[in-house]
Amino acid sequence: MATTSNVQVTISLSELGLDEEELQAEAENLLPQIKEVDGVENADLVAVTEAPQGSKAFGGFELGALKAIVNPAFIKPLFGFLGTALGNKTIKLVVKATDGRELNLEASSREDLEFARQLAEDFVNKTKDTK
Repeated sequence: MATTSNVQVTISLSELGLDEEELQAEAENLLPQIKEVDGVENADLVAVTEAPQGSKAFGGFELGALKAIVNPAFIKPLFGFLGTALGNKTIKLVVKATDGRELNLEASSREDLEFARQLAEDFVNKTKDTK
């Protein structure tokens, strides 16, 4: 069986109407659940040192952001979990391949998230095909 490299998926919650503490609490509550999703090798809050320039920080972490290291074959379960857990909340996703390429996505409904999943799977498969 061929060895596949894991991809990093950064999930940023952007829920209007929540203050910074509530948004961070939502990210922290989501973290242990993401760790249990099939194919997620590791998950954590995004430390400020890893946060994109201009993002807000809270307690040493990027506000409302998590990252997950995922086996590429398990993108579907992760996105399915996000659709169930977050429903129609707006989230931003960055899928980062091992070769450094990034795919930026945004979803505000389950339908958007399903489309984003398809794009992410195509992106990951293209990475594997070029090796």
